[in-house]
Amino acid sequence: MQHFSVCSLLAAIGSVLTFSFGMWPESLTLLLVAMGIDYITGISAAMIEQKGLSSLVGAWGIAKKGIMLLVILLAHRIDVLFGLQNMAMGGAIYFYLANELISITENLGRIGVPMPDKLRQLIEVLKNKKN
Repeated sequence: MQHFSVCSLLAAIGSVLTFSFGMWPESLTLLLVAMGIDYITGISAAMIEQKGLSSLVGAWGIAKKGIMLLVILLAHRIDVLFGLQNMAMGGAIYFYLANELISITENLGRIGVPMPDKLRQLIEVLKNKKN
């Protein structure tokens, strides 16, 4: 009976995810991996800088990532409504993926991981444009 319950629960979760995002694109998997790496490198950077860990800051970071996924869900539903073949969802995923990759690079710099000067300069330019 327990095996049946676990299988039923996983089937329900899979159904919700398929409804939410359609067929699961590899770009969404990459985004989720990047979100996890960004969170871990952010915690590591805070610890190395001896800023201390704040549950409020951590919770806000997770909430922002959840909101990003809600925007991607909304973009997917727009694609379904207008028959756009994942154009809106793909655009949202790649936008947030670029944001996560920049954040990971910044965190790695804060941790002290060596990186090329050109990459550091590019990140500075992007940060200044964001502000």
